[in-house]
Amino acid sequence: MGYMTVEEHSSTLLHLKRSPGIRSWSLLVGIVSVGLAAAYYSSDSILWKLFYVNGCVFVAMQNMEDWEEAVFDKTKNLIELKTFSLYTYILTLWRKGQEKVVLDLTQLCDVCVQEERVRYLGKGYLLMLRLAAGFSYPLTQSATLGGRSDVEAVAAMLKRFLGLEELQRQRQQEYEKEYGEEEEEEEIPLDNSTDSDDEAD
Repeated sequence: MGYMTVEEHSSTLLHLKRSPGIRSWSLLVGIVSVGLAAAYYSSDSILWKLFYVNGCVFVAMQNMEDWEEAVFDKTKNLIELKTFSLYTYILTLWRKGQEKVVLDLTQLCDVCVQEERVRYLGKGYLLMLRLAAGFSYPLTQSATLGGRSDVEAVAAMLKRFLGLEELQRQRQQEYEKEYGEEEEEEEIPLDNSTDSDDEAD
């Protein structure tokens, strides 16, 4: 799958992973090449040449996508979302760079594909995790460009693994049953009042 690849898939565990794509590596090589060319053909001092190269390297890393992982564990009822940024890792001198978010798996009620505008590049798509608390969280921090089908394939796999479609049907049936009974109870007094009016006549 282009959006995320499956590292491990069992009845109780689903491990998804995403690495920087061809676009990120192409940008890295292209921008670094500009810095190397500027340093090679420049008649400036060695300090300026190092500045050209290092500046282009940092710009290239800033535009790279992150390494991302998502683990859905049914045994622990947890969702772990991990993100590793090479730019942050180097900028903070290897002290930071990895972020981790833990969500309650039992609170997950839906998965949907969301469209997002990517600056200078057009439309992108990512997967949103909708929780019962009323807020949503993206499965990945960066959207994937191109076709929507890859993201929809991951969404369908997640729904099958978590049984979300069956859960939604059960909730819909419970909702209809609950509110259907309330409507019937509201109609009963109206019928009784009509019968009493007929007897009075």
